Amino acid sequence: MSAEFVNKLQRQHLAELVPYQSARRSMSGGSTWLNANEAPLTPAFPEAPEWNRYPSFQNAALNQAYADYAGLKSEQVLSCRGSDEAIDLLIRAFCEPVNDAVMITTPTYGMYAISAATQGAAVADCPLIASADNSLQLDVASMLQRLRDPQQPRVKLIFVCSPSNPLGNLVDSGALEQLLAGVGQQALVVLDQAYVEFIEQSSAQVQISDWLARYPQLVVLRTLSKAFGLAGLRCGFAIGQPEVMDILRKVIAPYPLPEPTISGATAALSATGIQSMQAQVAATLEQRARLLEVLQNKAWVEKIWPSATNFVLISVADAPAIVQQCQQAGVLIRNQSSQPGLSPCVRISIGSAEEMDRLFEVLPA
Repeated sequence: MSAEFVNKLQRQHLAELVPYQSARRSMSGGSTWLNANEAPLTPAFPEAPEWNRYPSFQNAALNQAYADYAGLKSEQVLSCRGSDEAIDLLIRAFCEPVNDAVMITTPTYGMYAISAATQGAAVADCPLIASADNSLQLDVASMLQRLRDPQQPRVKLIFVCSPSNPLGNLVDSGALEQLLAGVGQQALVVLDQAYVEFIEQSSAQVQISDWLARYPQLVVLRTLSKAFGLAGLRCGFAIGQPEVMDILRKVIAPYPLPEPTISGATAALSATGIQSMQAQVAATLEQRARLLEVLQNKAWVEKIWPSATNFVLISVADAPAIVQQCQQAGVLIRNQSSQPGLSPCVRISIGSAEEMDRLFEVLPA
């Protein structure tokens, strides 16, 4: 199956839209740049001479660095301001207000529905269902039934978060492939892998190049905010067929990433940067194991949800009280009890050894 069908999925007016050609996008080379109305110097930061220049529309070195890291081609990669921007771009590019919808699978990351509402798209919720191993998994039959319902707004995008936020577990790979096969050319399946670096390397979901080759309807979201520790730089990536990336380039801002972000992200994707990330991931997993051991001995913990991420979700009897007790001691954890389909629960991020020591001091006995 080719990827030509994505051009039919895009919003109709985008088919004829010629994107804005910025100074950086339309011209290159030269030694004297007088085409972008930039200042000749950066007086406040003389040590950062490049900051007076607009950055690249899509920095070739950065996109190639991420393509090399993920085992892809650079034309399959679009860099953006975190994966949150990628979510928004996909909805803006493919969903007509009112007439089209995004599908979500609650409990899931809240920005899918919020971005859809912001753009006037409908939201179709197919909640996760309990599986044999007591985790929550995709209800593929329900999802495909809703996808094909002609009486409802047409679903253009299906957001699947794996590893899941807020649950922490992996979506079953077999169910995901069943969904992709069933969707065919009717929609795009957006696999949000913000926490992919915390998955065991043997998992089928880590290496995505084969999946993208087999399923042109698949779009993958990645970020440097989690394992790479660069949340403050705001750098993420949309990954998919070049035809999908071409459509997203029509709606992304002329200069999506500032120069400091491009420089920092590219350095983080160097061999040394990747090694440092992997060492931090190993340390995070050690601290996660410590947390799990402590929680298993707490009488107020009703359920520890399986985690393939840098956080642990736990069901408790009184989530507000636990959050408040920790907050009063200066330790912030998150109440996730408002998530649809979840009993009272809290989510605890994995910090440094010192931060976890402090958490253990303030948790209820």
